[in-house]
Amino acid sequence: MKQPLIILTGPTAVGKTRLSISLAHAADGEIISADSMQVYRHMDIGSAKITKEEMDGVPHYLIDVLDPEEEFHVVRFQQMAKEAMAQIYAKGKIPILTGGTGFYIQAVAKDIDFSEDTEKSPVRQRLEREAQEYGAARMHQRLREADPVSAEKIHENNIKRVIRALEYYELTGEPISKHNEREAEKASPYNTAYFVLNDDREKLYARIDRRVDEMLNAGLIQEVRRLKNMGYNKNMVSMQGLGYKEILSWLDGEISQEEAVYILKRDTRHFAKRQLTWFRREKNVIWVNKPEFSYDEDAILKYMLKICKERGIL
Repeated sequence: MKQPLIILTGPTAVGKTRLSISLAHAADGEIISADSMQVYRHMDIGSAKITKEEMDGVPHYLIDVLDPEEEFHVVRFQQMAKEAMAQIYAKGKIPILTGGTGFYIQAVAKDIDFSEDTEKSPVRQRLEREAQEYGAARMHQRLREADPVSAEKIHENNIKRVIRALEYYELTGEPISKHNEREAEKASPYNTAYFVLNDDREKLYARIDRRVDEMLNAGLIQEVRRLKNMGYNKNMVSMQGLGYKEILSWLDGEISQEEAVYILKRDTRHFAKRQLTWFRREKNVIWVNKPEFSYDEDAILKYMLKICKERGIL
């Protein structure tokens, strides 16, 4: 018998948070955040982090557990999510993986082996020396030449992941992205219901613009300024998150406040588009299009619970 796993994802600002709480109450579940930013402390407004009130008593995992200087990548997420799942199963409850980072969700749902556990090879030691000598940008450029797919996914500041991908390429002669692709084709070890919440593009984009305005009214600029004063800067992967790098560019005098807000709205819309492209490529997902339910959250929840019951998850 495969263990149950419910996934609720979708583009940014589509309304996953509120629905996930209703789902957790109805399914006797606990929530694991599949978000690459909400994991960080002090980064609340820009990451649209769920508040204690919004949690409504539902336990959440992988929120506020790392400081912004700590590295967080798919392998670390996978390890932490699996630990959280073990705790949830031990309570006799159902884990609900929710958030918008598709690659992270795939890593858990398919239990992808990222071949991280190899011993430190002489190749890695040499690459680490070269990274110190030539810098992150040069190493990332080498990865772009060897494995453009991985280069697209791994930020150049995430030097450990860049080195790991280059090492894998040198040792095996194939891009690590190919290996990960094969892993992604595997059947899930869990009994899953993988829901993608979606809305009409115009409505989604209007919500994104509104959310950015709300973040600014809630104190996004003050939050980024505080992080900057704490010593956090654009060289950190965490500060490359949407909402942080744009405001930081303004605070650093590189662009005007007006430009920062314009870029943030535009890039968030682009991000939502990329998220949807990712989910369309995933197999066995259940699309939940809000207009088809006349935006009735009770009807959406009922539909999701019906599918979970049919699959023997509930």
